[in-house]
Amino acid sequence: MAPQSHLIPSRLAKRAHYDKETIYSILDEALFCTVSYVADNKPFSMPTAFVRYENKLYIHGSVGSHFIWALEKGAPVCISVTLIDALVVAKSAFSHSVNYRSVVLFSQGEKIEDANVKSAALEWLTNKIVPNSWSYLRPMKENEVKKTTVLAFEIDEASAKVRTGMPNDEEEDKPLPIWSGIIPIETTRRDPVPDDLSREIPLPKHLLPII
Repeated sequence: MAPQSHLIPSRLAKRAHYDKETIYSILDEALFCTVSYVADNKPFSMPTAFVRYENKLYIHGSVGSHFIWALEKGAPVCISVTLIDALVVAKSAFSHSVNYRSVVLFSQGEKIEDANVKSAALEWLTNKIVPNSWSYLRPMKENEVKKTTVLAFEIDEASAKVRTGMPNDEEEDKPLPIWSGIIPIETTRRDPVPDDLSREIPLPKHLLPII
């Protein structure tokens, strides 16, 4: 996708990516995004779960949520996602950095009225948060679906920014006897812990730890 002027970073432009493959891969790995918008001349920023399907990003919320009300009217939004891969430890504090992958996109919300698309979006989102869980769970009731609003955002104005690799120390710092390198950071799913009602229920296959 061709970058708009507001998508081009003012610093380290070489880290920017505008291809959908890079953007989609980051969105598909991240579980949460932050949606920023303006309502009543005040700035708001809300973290929320999301899912990407084709060229749209979907979120959901209560029909009574002020957040959802503002967005379903088509308020312009900036949606951001960041994945942290490592702390970059240099020989000077000034050169410390972070290895990361991030996406920023600008869009407007579209309220999903089609019942089939709405149900599908809720299934996509549920299975993203807990893979393969939708068919295992008690089906959503009609009144639960009615209490939920699903919004879609086109992913047309979007850019990714990525930093990888080791520290970029100043030339005069490189000979210093100070340790430098990276400290990898990983987000992992640990073994499930049952609540009191589930202690005697076998763990379903989709929740079994991946060995």
